[in-house]
Amino acid sequence: MDGTKQSGLVKFKDNLFTVKDSLLGSFIRSGAPTSDRSRTAIMFNNFFLHVQTVKTHINTLRPSYTLGMGLIALFLMIIAFISGIFLMVYYNPSIENAFNSVKDINFVVSGGKLMRNVHKWSGEAMIIFVLFHMTRVFYTSSYLRGREFNWLIGIVLLVLTFLLNLTGYMLPWDQLSYWALVIVANIIAAPLEMTDIMGVTKYFDIGGISKELFLGGLVPGKEALNRVYLFHIMLLPAAILIILGVHFWRIRKDGGLTRPDKFDRKDTDTTYITPPDKTGDIFPTYKTYGLMELAKGKTPAVDNDVENTVLSWPNLLIAELAVMMFTLAAVVAYSFYIDAPLKELANPAIPENPAKAPWYFLGLQELVGYSAFMGGQGIPMAALLGLALIPFLDRESEHTGIWFSNKQGLTVTIISFIVGTVGLIGTLAFTIQYGWFRNWWPNIPQIVIVMINPGTIWLGFVMIWSLATIKITGSTRMGAIALFTIFLVSYIILTYTGTVLRGPNWDFFWSQSEWPIH
Repeated sequence: MDGTKQSGLVKFKDNLFTVKDSLLGSFIRSGAPTSDRSRTAIMFNNFFLHVQTVKTHINTLRPSYTLGMGLIALFLMIIAFISGIFLMVYYNPSIENAFNSVKDINFVVSGGKLMRNVHKWSGEAMIIFVLFHMTRVFYTSSYLRGREFNWLIGIVLLVLTFLLNLTGYMLPWDQLSYWALVIVANIIAAPLEMTDIMGVTKYFDIGGISKELFLGGLVPGKEALNRVYLFHIMLLPAAILIILGVHFWRIRKDGGLTRPDKFDRKDTDTTYITPPDKTGDIFPTYKTYGLMELAKGKTPAVDNDVENTVLSWPNLLIAELAVMMFTLAAVVAYSFYIDAPLKELANPAIPENPAKAPWYFLGLQELVGYSAFMGGQGIPMAALLGLALIPFLDRESEHTGIWFSNKQGLTVTIISFIVGTVGLIGTLAFTIQYGWFRNWWPNIPQIVIVMINPGTIWLGFVMIWSLATIKITGSTRMGAIALFTIFLVSYIILTYTGTVLRGPNWDFFWSQSEWPIH
């Protein structure tokens, strides 16, 4: 009996000393990643890592190909979500307490100001890098060869990213957020312009109904703040996470990131990859083939071998870790020196002049100045539709995985950039200097203003330029490049104009120092 007790105590002692190894082994069931087989197993068996492939193509790891834009956008989202959870602890979503709770976060809560800055700037930087990522995907033709659906998913994620930031912008309930809420509500009510023209508003006021549903009433108040808060902390994050999961899943199913048909390894590749040691019997020196089944359908992964690939552990994980640390350091450093704005408590009786939406919607607000309906809804919907149709109207996939497709693509990009810049600046300069139809003919029918204004004329020019490029080059890919390039140029110029060059009463000023003093 004593021997049995002694044996049991010895076993307990041994188990106690091996708790660390046993606990670690229960998480990493394949053991330490010391061979190709164990490195493969750790990627395949880990819940958080298995979303990525066991092997990664070298082209994916080249910094010059992806530029890390998608990863940076992902890590910015994670930073924004984590910092947002911290802010939720202290924020009070009521019009009586929202502003004071944000002031407390800034000036009372230890580290609160930095955390709010991190949340603010990581969210807005996410917009920039989602656009950068989308730009990289487009210019490398990564929306082709079965990836058309994922391009549409990316557009949805872009829109959700804008909306997530917009709803967060409205939560402090200061002058900036309140009047931004008013502007957004008026844009939602933009169909009122068309129903008034048609004389059906009293029967079918879709603009007024939409605005009232958004605000929970006729004017911004507690109902509107509650709706915005619900969208910001629950509905939009949930939608982003679900659709982002579909986005990653499609990347896996579509055979990973795109790469050129003809891929040549470079000597510089060895500076950022670790070739496999070819142990563990997963890199045999011979190949065997067997027919397992016949399957109907097409997939980008068919007929692609594993040449020019390396193990994702550690190559891909090291790259991701480096990007994550760089992103976090950049956000914290920027947030340490630049504070998120917070103005006076919202006062409906004292409007901001100029009352502006957040900067990423100021291009839209610039267009609204010409026509509420076309600028606020018509032109943006046309732009999104044009972007969504690109993969289905451009089917030239022979240059997939190559920046700008070829030299002709780079030339078209440069020319379209110049044409778009000069053309749009000229259009804005003419409008600012000479006005438009309403300034020339005060009694002109409103329908003419809606259908013919600087925004619609510019949209028509972009379409004509894209079609002309297709006709001249004989390539739908070149037409797509022309269209997308001018889209980017237009967004940047309109955003800059609304942010920097528009002052009180939405008048034009070269700088804020020229604003009239009240």
